[in-house]
Amino acid sequence: MTTSTSLSINPTLSPPSFSRATTSSSASSASSTSSLSAPVFLRFRRSESLRTKPICLFVRGARFSCFERPTGLTQRTNQRIKASDMTITEVRPEEEEEGPPLLDSENNSRPRRIALFVEPSPFAYVSGYKNRFQNFIRYLREMGDEVMVVTTHEGVPQEFYGAKLIGSRSFPCPWYQKVPLSLALSPRIISEVFGALIIAKLLCVPIVMSYHTHVPVYIPRYTFSWLVKPMWLVIKFLHRAADLTLVPSAAIGRDLEAARVTAANKIRLWNKGVDSESFHPRYRSHEMRLRLTNGEPEKPLIVHVGRLGVEKSLDFLKRVMDRLPEARIAFIGDGPYREELEKMFAGMPAVFTGMLGGEELSQAYASGDVFVMPSESETLGLVVLEAMSSGIPVVGARAGGIPDIIPADQEGKTGYLFNPGDLDDCLSKLKPLLHNQELRETMGKAAREEMEKYDWKAATRIIRNEQYNAAIWFWRKKRAQLLKPFQWLIKLIFPPSPEVTYR
Repeated sequence: MTTSTSLSINPTLSPPSFSRATTSSSASSASSTSSLSAPVFLRFRRSESLRTKPICLFVRGARFSCFERPTGLTQRTNQRIKASDMTITEVRPEEEEEGPPLLDSENNSRPRRIALFVEPSPFAYVSGYKNRFQNFIRYLREMGDEVMVVTTHEGVPQEFYGAKLIGSRSFPCPWYQKVPLSLALSPRIISEVFGALIIAKLLCVPIVMSYHTHVPVYIPRYTFSWLVKPMWLVIKFLHRAADLTLVPSAAIGRDLEAARVTAANKIRLWNKGVDSESFHPRYRSHEMRLRLTNGEPEKPLIVHVGRLGVEKSLDFLKRVMDRLPEARIAFIGDGPYREELEKMFAGMPAVFTGMLGGEELSQAYASGDVFVMPSESETLGLVVLEAMSSGIPVVGARAGGIPDIIPADQEGKTGYLFNPGDLDDCLSKLKPLLHNQELRETMGKAAREEMEKYDWKAATRIIRNEQYNAAIWFWRKKRAQLLKPFQWLIKLIFPPSPEVTYR
């Protein structure tokens, strides 16, 4: 960790009044890194003027601070201050800038006005973030906030927990036809939203962005690899315009920090949460298991829930099933890769249910034996949380945000991780679970107990009361920096009262 050095006047001395700081040092750059044993002099011109203003002189590797600078053209004298009369203090980077404080409970209890721009729609699009945003909206409304949601028009309900919903026109994503992207051409949006956004930007209203899809990882799978660098530029442009960026896992936060998308202290974690009542072991159903195993409920059953996309590495499961002829597999979900997967698994004991929701989805989770997640690009993996909450063990790739769900100290207790793409490693974790009911039940129970710690309401409260407050703090800081030149100009034109007291 790098540190900077702060050099200040020894507090045991009475500092003189001094004017414009003209510093000279007899020490070489090499000796400046060692203790100051030889006399080193800083020269300050003294003035009788009563006008003062702060000054700071920054030098690479060290910081020299003079606290007052009288200005004027009256009689000057020279005073010398020896290095022995000074103190050197090491200042670590994290100590140089105070972090955003939390607002008090009174401010946190005040209703907020929050506009959410979400696409694809959290009401129609099949993805892990669907439940995240629906619960986020729900609990913001329960906390008394005024919420407006702007998204693509498909599947937008008339009402959702009292939030104002605005649907925008959209067009299909060229490389992902089932994903509509907003054109934002609705007259209501133009009049109500974009007019407000322009004014909000001019007034520096706080903006919080969240990063849920690791687009640079997806691009080579759907389009051209040369688009990765331009996409990083777009991501940097968007997130640097925000006051705070929320990420679903620490791993994704590290990726954004390594890419220098925005300042590290502006990247915050969106705490994981799961609806532990909707996803519960009590939903285990013999009828659903009959459906998922195609009439063979006694066979070991692997389940996978999620969007069927090429980026999910679902072809890896074909290799797994080739080595497990006694097992059955069920894919719950839909997506552009479904047709190809059905051809790939033709003649094999595989079931494709399509989209399920509500109690059917809860039953599908709880009726499986093991949940397998081969994806290497998950920003978190909410379906993994839902599977664990349903009381079934998880075998997932050691990539993306999945290790945040099954950390090293929990591996082997609540689930297993395997090296991405390593078939033998995956099978060594999967086979014991499929063939040992006692091990499955023990691990499933431990997974359920772990998930009971995470609650969507608590996660929403942290974002609202801590992360949003941090965004407001950064916004105020940015506004102060923008106003600084104007404040300096005003002080120059209208100088302060010529009265100062020296202590």
